[in-house]
Amino acid sequence: MEPTETTVRAVRDVGPNTVAIALDTPAEIEGRPGQFVKLSTIIDGDEQSRFYTISSPDTDETFELTVGYDPDEGGEFSAYLRSLDAGSAVTVTGPFGSDFYEGESDSLVLAGGPGVGPAVGIAEAAVRDGNDVTVVYLDDAPVHTDRLDALAEEGDVHVVNGEPAFRDAIGDVLADQQLFVYGFSDFLELAETAVEEHGGSFEGAKVENFG
Repeated sequence: MEPTETTVRAVRDVGPNTVAIALDTPAEIEGRPGQFVKLSTIIDGDEQSRFYTISSPDTDETFELTVGYDPDEGGEFSAYLRSLDAGSAVTVTGPFGSDFYEGESDSLVLAGGPGVGPAVGIAEAAVRDGNDVTVVYLDDAPVHTDRLDALAEEGDVHVVNGEPAFRDAIGDVLADQQLFVYGFSDFLELAETAVEEHGGSFEGAKVENFG
């Protein structure tokens, strides 16, 4: 998809230093939870862009991006995103990525930090489809807690703090599921080690490295 201008529908706080930005879906976009898009803008005459993963269960009329920021060290693009509100125009390109939810009957989603965005989107889509889903989310300052609480009523959700608790949770829930893993590289290494420690494999896993 070529860069397309669309409109911000809403911006809401979803946890510490994190907002969810809902955008009107351009006709050209047909994304799935787990895919990502590029947001672009002009700052001081130069184009700047960042990639963000879709955190809504679909993109039918609107879609959501979960954006974390550092209030002390955030750069110009972070300041731009924090300035958005309902009615703001943004430029979006995508979606990109091949590691997304495709209606799997039983899924295990491992999320570290910002990986919770695609995790809640995938889990909500799976629940809506009547499929089984388990989420293990590692973070010392969880976000999207309202959505995670709602998912816990329909699926299996583990929000943990610290590597030992994460490893234990993997041991409790790992079975023959489709594995999804989203987070930064150090989390991906931890997740792979934990899965293998409990007799699983990353072969066939859908993995997105956030850097």
